[in-house]
Amino acid sequence: MGEEVQLFEQKLSEFFGRPAICVVNGTAALHLALQACEIGIGDEVLVPSITYVSSYQSITATGAKPISCDISSDSLCIDPVDAEKRLTEKTKAIMPVHYSGGVGDLDGVYEFAQRHNLRVVEDAAHAFGTTYKSRKIGSFGDIACFSFDGIKNITSGEGGCIVSDDLEFLNLVRDARLLGVEKDSEKRYTDQRSWAFDVKRQGWRYHMSNIMAAIGIEQLARFDEISQKRRSLAKRYVEILSSFPSLRLINHDYTEVVPHIFVVQIPKNCHRERIIKFLKDRNIQTGIHYLPNHQLSFFEHSDINGELDVTNDRNQKLLTLPLHEDLNLEEVKYIAQSFLEAIEIR
Repeated sequence: MGEEVQLFEQKLSEFFGRPAICVVNGTAALHLALQACEIGIGDEVLVPSITYVSSYQSITATGAKPISCDISSDSLCIDPVDAEKRLTEKTKAIMPVHYSGGVGDLDGVYEFAQRHNLRVVEDAAHAFGTTYKSRKIGSFGDIACFSFDGIKNITSGEGGCIVSDDLEFLNLVRDARLLGVEKDSEKRYTDQRSWAFDVKRQGWRYHMSNIMAAIGIEQLARFDEISQKRRSLAKRYVEILSSFPSLRLINHDYTEVVPHIFVVQIPKNCHRERIIKFLKDRNIQTGIHYLPNHQLSFFEHSDINGELDVTNDRNQKLLTLPLHEDLNLEEVKYIAQSFLEAIEIR
C-alpha cells in the first residue's frame, strides 16, 4: 500500500467530493464502517434480507446481529416503514442495500435514522455512479461503502472504498485497515513503515495494494464510457421486455441509475428453472440475486418479527439476465427475445 493507493483515494475523493478510503474489498468496507461506528456485541443492525451474504457477514463480524427487513415491491430496496416495526432499544444502525444500482426511498431511510439516532451505512456495492436527486451516491449522507470486484461498475480486480465526511470515523477506519497500527497510512504512502508504534483498537489486514489501485485508477478514468454502456444495454432490455404486460421490471430511471445487474420478475405461473434451462440451451447464462439471508441457516434468527411478505414473494420470481461491457445491443436483443420465448412456453 503506497503511492498508487494514495492517488486512487485522491481521485475517488474528487469523484465524490469528499474523503474516500480504499480497502481490500466491499465486505471489508462494510465491516470497518460498522466497527468504526462502535457497533458490536449486543447491538442490532437493520438490513434487507435480499442482498448478498457479505452484508450480513459484515454485521456479525462485529458481534452485532443483523435484523432482516422487508423490501419495497417497486425498488426491491429496504422499506423504511417495515424497518420501523423491527426497531428495538438495541438498534444502532440501518444498512440500506442499493439493489441492482437503485436506491429506493433513501430520503425515507435517512429521515427514519435521524428520528431514532441511528448510523446509516449504505451498502452501495451495486451503485457506483448512480445519482439520487442529481447527487452522486456517496457524495452525501452518513457513510457509503463500495465494491470494486471483477464484475462491479468499475473494478480494481478486487477492492472497495468507504466514503464519509466524519473525520473521526475516517481516522478509525484508516488505522483499522492496517491492523490497528496508529497513523501508519501516511508512512505507507511514502514507502515507509511504522516500526515504533502503538495499537489501541482491534484492526484487520484490510488495506488495498498498489496493483489493485493502479487498475482502479484506469477504470475510473473510463467511467463515463462504462456507465453509458451499462445504461444503454439496460434501456434496450426495457424497450423489448416492456412489450410483455405480465412481466415486471424494477422501476429504475436509467438517466440516474448505473445498473450493476439487470433483474426481471417472472410472471407467477412461469417455472423459473425451466426458463433457466431454456436460456442455457441457447448459451445464455442467468443468475439469481439473491436467496434471502433469513433463509440461510446461520441467519435464520435474524427475522425477529416475521412477515417478510414482499421478500418471500419476490424471491421465487427474480431472475438476472446478462449485463456487462462485452455485450452489444444485438446480443441484448437476442437474450431478451429468447427470454420472452421461454416465458411463453412457461
